[in-house]
Amino acid sequence: MYAIVEIQGQQFKAEAGKFLYVHYLGEDKKQGDSVEFDRVLLCEADGNVKVGAPAVEGAEVVCEVAEPLVKGDKVLVFKKKRRKGYRRLNGHRQYFTKIVIKELVA
Repeated sequence: MYAIVEIQGQQFKAEAGKFLYVHYLGEDKKQGDSVEFDRVLLCEADGNVKVGAPAVEGAEVVCEVAEPLVKGDKVLVFKKKRRKGYRRLNGHRQYFTKIVIKELVA
């Protein structure tokens, strides 16, 4: 059984027992907290597929916060204009939250 769920504007394939890295959920989420996402776009169980318009009624994904704050890889942004002496280097690290999917309710 799997589901396609929308979490903070991004779509993820959710299966029970799998880990997901989603955008940072905020300081109020602690390790071990339970989080539910009810914006399920598609559900599949035993070959039966339910497609929502836009979401499946009564379906939700129950997750647990494994790590509340995980830093992503550093991305370097380098800007340059030739022959002008203009060079800029910026770095960025995205914050994520690691969640484990406990169950899919369809």
